[in-house]
Amino acid sequence: MNHKLFLAALAAASLLGILPSARAQYLSSPVTPALITPPAGHVAYLLGRAEGTQGYVCLPAAPGASTASWTAKASRPEATLFQTILGQKIQIVTHFLSPNTNPNDAAPNPLPVGSATWQSSLDSSKVWAQVLNANSIPAGSDPSCPNSGAIPCLLLQTIGSQPGLLGVKGLARTTFIQRLNTAGGVAPAQGCSTSAVVGNLALVPYTADYYFFTQR
Repeated sequence: MNHKLFLAALAAASLLGILPSARAQYLSSPVTPALITPPAGHVAYLLGRAEGTQGYVCLPAAPGASTASWTAKASRPEATLFQTILGQKIQIVTHFLSPNTNPNDAAPNPLPVGSATWQSSLDSSKVWAQVLNANSIPAGSDPSCPNSGAIPCLLLQTIGSQPGLLGVKGLARTTFIQRLNTAGGVAPAQGCSTSAVVGNLALVPYTADYYFFTQR
């Protein structure tokens, strides 16, 4: 690792609170509609710019139906979150679907098979989250979500967390997550219309900004 890359990684570690000397650092998040704004007292501490895919499964339109459609509820996110520090693009978080092994009081009961997951690439801390009620806005409807024809912008609440190496909290201190500035990721317009193709999988590229909030 060259000197500049090492310094960038060190800065990223500090942002995630891995270093013992790291202090709480907060950042400004865009002004957003009330529907996707975290409650007062919660502040953004981390921004990751995601590059990944939304996965869709082709399912019957109804039980026993001969028609089919891409089902949003079967969406499977997979993404890598980056920060650019000192001119270097540093991977800081991976985003995927996994079982929630440490649910909190906000977690649904029973738990789903898999929940949206974000795991630190630096200390392995982890957070699970879900969309609050219907807390989403259509893409293209607000300056914080400007790209029409993309997946919605969301507010998600933490439903579980897990500290990382040596008990470092890292992402485990997260209370809410905003997904903003989305581009792409919507289900394909074609490729899923009859029962003959049920089970097909589509991986649709998307990008987004993820803001992580914590209790002040």
